[in-house]
Amino acid sequence: MNKYLLFVFLFLIICLSSCKSYGPTTTFENTAPEAIDYGNLAHWAAHPDKRDNSDLIPGSDAAPALNLAADVFFIHPTIYNNKGKNLAWNPSISDSVLNNRVDNSTIKFQASAFNAAGRVFAPRYRQAHLVSYTTDDKASAKKAFALAYSDVKNAFEHYLKYYNNGRPIIIASHSQGTTHGGPLIKEFFDGTPLQQQLVAAYLIGIPVPKNYFERIWPCEDPEGLNCTISWRTFKRGYIPDDRPIGDDILVTNPLNWTLDTTYVSKVRNKGAVLRNFDKVLPRRVDAQIHNGVLWANKPRFPWSFLLRTKNYHIADINFYYMNIKLNAKRRVDKWLEARN
Repeated sequence: MNKYLLFVFLFLIICLSSCKSYGPTTTFENTAPEAIDYGNLAHWAAHPDKRDNSDLIPGSDAAPALNLAADVFFIHPTIYNNKGKNLAWNPSISDSVLNNRVDNSTIKFQASAFNAAGRVFAPRYRQAHLVSYTTDDKASAKKAFALAYSDVKNAFEHYLKYYNNGRPIIIASHSQGTTHGGPLIKEFFDGTPLQQQLVAAYLIGIPVPKNYFERIWPCEDPEGLNCTISWRTFKRGYIPDDRPIGDDILVTNPLNWTLDTTYVSKVRNKGAVLRNFDKVLPRRVDAQIHNGVLWANKPRFPWSFLLRTKNYHIADINFYYMNIKLNAKRRVDKWLEARN
């Protein structure tokens, strides 16, 4: 990872535990922005009709497999964490600096984990500023999240109309992506005919109640279909006191893909992808479900002494990158086998 991305990585680690007083300071104003045209490939961070960072494979120059039978709709986390005066609650879809940050962080280091399972679609959307999660101005934050969701919904409807053609779908998301991914599944999949096309939903980084959906259940094994997966990662022994916890929260162990609270050794971790995208680090991180969160040991990697936080949210996907990659493909194979 270059110095710029290292800075972003460390900044986000710090912000996730301490940033509360920066970002938009004025009340959200609805200027009736036009809906985004998702027929324009520039409005997709990842799309099978263009080369992008979701196509990358750690430690390899090879391109992902072509003619994949399934699709992955990936909703990226909050990258809009700018500081400054008079910031908008939602950025412009054409913010080239922000789009570049999205492409070189979450699309490269997270969306690519799913490229062996299906064609990756990841819309650009007018994400709510990171401060929307902590601000006292709840009304403005609600409107910012609503605008962001309207973009995600618009993009998904475009995908369904022009690209799906009955193909199996994985919904994958992290953090703010999951804030929007849950409602998207409720609206389009839960108890609808489209549910049968849902391979699985990887709703990572935000607490998801086990009973959040009416007819879509938590995945209980590595091959479950039409089901949901979720976890939030914290340092072993730590329980957060500022967010939902408890056994009603869905937590999937990404090393054995069950809901069992049994400790799973890092020996079963096929590989993390951390600072250096081109280096897969096997057997670095363990996993255990405890009281509504996923516990993990502090991994060893260059510069790991800087990792002081007990909240490993930024690495929810990266700690278990190769296990996710293998599992997503396994579930698609199982879906295709069941269909045939």
